[in-house]
Amino acid sequence: MFWYRLLISLCVPFPLVSPLWRAVVGRGGLSDLSQRLGGGDGGNGALWLHGASNGELTSARALLEAFRRDHPDHPVIVTANTVTGRDLAAGWNLPGVTARLAPVDLRWVLGRFNRRWRPAALLSLENEFWPNRIVTARYPVLCVAARISGRSARRWSRFPGLCRTVFGRVSWLFPQDDRSATRFVSLGLVPECLGRTVSLKSGVRPPPPDAAALAALSKAFTRHSTVLAASTHTGEETIVLDAFALARARKPDLRLIIAPRHPRRGGDVADMARAAGLTCSVRSASGDPGVEAAVYVADTLGEMQLWYALAGVTLVGGSLVDNGGHTPYEPMRLGSAILHGPHVGNFASAYAALDRARGAIEVTDAKSLADGIAELDGTGQTAQAGRASGALEALDTSAKDIRTVLDAVNRLLE
Repeated sequence: MFWYRLLISLCVPFPLVSPLWRAVVGRGGLSDLSQRLGGGDGGNGALWLHGASNGELTSARALLEAFRRDHPDHPVIVTANTVTGRDLAAGWNLPGVTARLAPVDLRWVLGRFNRRWRPAALLSLENEFWPNRIVTARYPVLCVAARISGRSARRWSRFPGLCRTVFGRVSWLFPQDDRSATRFVSLGLVPECLGRTVSLKSGVRPPPPDAAALAALSKAFTRHSTVLAASTHTGEETIVLDAFALARARKPDLRLIIAPRHPRRGGDVADMARAAGLTCSVRSASGDPGVEAAVYVADTLGEMQLWYALAGVTLVGGSLVDNGGHTPYEPMRLGSAILHGPHVGNFASAYAALDRARGAIEVTDAKSLADGIAELDGTGQTAQAGRASGALEALDTSAKDIRTVLDAVNRLLE
């Protein structure tokens, strides 16, 4: 732990830069800085639920609501690593639930946070394993839908003492898949603390898109001719734009919506499109896609449901580069046919079921992506989306999984 403490002490100024800057310009940065440093109002005996950002917290909302039904008077604090995640949870307006930025992983900060909130238990979602946070906890730590890739496990294994200290402190871990379960035990998780696999994202029911916005945008986009590249990462947009140009040579009426994972990259993505000789408009600049631009860069937050509803075909981002792939459940539930790359470890069982049922098409490069786009006409899109729905709904065990996690929480809170 010594070397980790030294490293995190050296790195900790970086997550504080943004709130410090906002404090200077008067945009709420002092409050955010206080939260990062474990300050602010507290509580007593709160259940602490932590997720990295929007995706993780959205998947846990049903779990949180079920906990509130079981324990209507028990306070809950929800933390996120990002302002958008914190604000998402705050926007749920759930009674007895407080949303904050997560404290940085320094012992004195965590001591301050723990003294203020006196958590009864920590529920940490997916791959959030902060060593000091876990080791300093004097309350049960549950890891829910926990996952770890082979690459991450190898990195952890270089520090066997740290692994034993951190994973040996976990009270209960519910893995997201069997491979992750095996890796956690090899890293030091006590086998008796390993629960069964659970999935929270399979049960997410996204809200319908804004009806007025959908009606307005539908005038510019014909669904069977619209392709969405959803939550793309660096390195994917070039492949997508090359593929789109190839497909458009075969189907001139095609239009492309690119929604980068990080909206701040919208300007760079637009520059790439123009450099590729494609006309482009940007959501944040005018909001109006018009009818002329071949590419529309959707660089805003909270509108992904709009893009799924507009697109007959969706390429799920994070899968053409080695980022593990994003959820296939949301495009499926809005009836968009699914294309994906080979890197889908975050949802391996879901994509395996999709591929077996012909509910998705795996692509590997610009040519195969172009073929997948061009060969799916309106009828093919509808048929593939139907097969995807059947395959993924059959995997949805979220209600049972939520009950499993809550039973464990209840036992630990007794």
